[in-house]
Amino acid sequence: MPHFLREIKGDKVIWIVVVILCIFSILAVYSSTGTLAYKKQHGNTEYYLVKHFLILCFGLILMYITHLIKYTYYSRISQIGLFLTLPLLLVTLVSGTNLNEAPRWLTVPLVNLTFQSSDIAKLFLFMYLARILSKKQEMVQDFRKGFLPVIIPVILVTLLILPANFSTAAILFVTSLIIMFIGRISMKYMVSLIALGFIGIIIIFSLSKSFPKLLPRTPTWIARIDNFINKDKADTDATYQIDQAKIAIVSGGILGKSPGKSTQRNFLPHPYSDFIFAIIIEEYGLAGGGFLLFLYLILFFRVIRVASRSEGNFGSLLVVGIGFSLVFQALINMAVAVDLFPVTGQTLPLVSMGGTSIWFTSISLGIILSVSRRTEMETKDGTEVEVLQEPGLGINPQTAMVP
Repeated sequence: MPHFLREIKGDKVIWIVVVILCIFSILAVYSSTGTLAYKKQHGNTEYYLVKHFLILCFGLILMYITHLIKYTYYSRISQIGLFLTLPLLLVTLVSGTNLNEAPRWLTVPLVNLTFQSSDIAKLFLFMYLARILSKKQEMVQDFRKGFLPVIIPVILVTLLILPANFSTAAILFVTSLIIMFIGRISMKYMVSLIALGFIGIIIIFSLSKSFPKLLPRTPTWIARIDNFINKDKADTDATYQIDQAKIAIVSGGILGKSPGKSTQRNFLPHPYSDFIFAIIIEEYGLAGGGFLLFLYLILFFRVIRVASRSEGNFGSLLVVGIGFSLVFQALINMAVAVDLFPVTGQTLPLVSMGGTSIWFTSISLGIILSVSRRTEMETKDGTEVEVLQEPGLGINPQTAMVP
């Protein structure tokens, strides 16, 4: 067995799920990029297949490297990362590359590599929340010492992402609430925060009507919600994507048309990203779509298992935050494809075609596996686990504290 394979540790089921998702991704992306290849690559359908395959391979390498790093180091990284992320989000908001009339991308000079700063922001924010909550377990019920240091970065990051990407900001905010709930933040503070969030959204939407430049994406959000609620009254142009996705799902039946036989890939605007789940159902049927959903549910179950076995508060909170965010995003993407949720633009993690988004997902999974790997090592050696905080979330009182 090659040496690097012997070094692969952590939850083996997560590794298997990731590999199966990558296989699904390669097959689905190759099938759904035919029209794109004819438009942009002179009919070279292998171009996107090879490109996507290489991106996934590099993602697995990143995942492997990340899982070898001791997870407590990510606590220290989060301190620097969060403060670097805020200026990045601000630069993106002011001068980022537009996608769907919203500044979402930054371009790295010289290498011409583009990435969504929100991907970095999510990762560093979850790391930071896990760190601050693990270190302040004795003060989490205190408003000034426990709640404010946690909620201020959440509000700042959410507000900087919101103008360009409402759905990403919403996922980030909900995940942050989950982390805070598990971290034992006072319920009265959380309920107040949720209420203020709803009031804030109403105020922002109201202001955007009077000042359209404040949030130029607001009319799009309102239209999507209105079209979802009032499907019978919506015009065909507004529901075109969903209608084509429905046709794909219905024509797929139970077992599908078989790989590569999709017809709706020629009509859906983004069959390789936002609506790739509809193409998967068309080609692999409800059986294939159900199996894909089952894979994400297995991933979530294993994430909870890793979190429950982690001896440290930081590891548990970090794993839950990252894992919930990934699975929540996947469920939203699938719900949109089957018309159970308004169109959001969220991709299917590790399956949709992408570049840096796949790499950040791989890094996130690598961090989860790093926690799992450390737990396995400590269980095997019978030694104490180094954690970031004393008992608070069911932790062994004999464990040490890492600064």
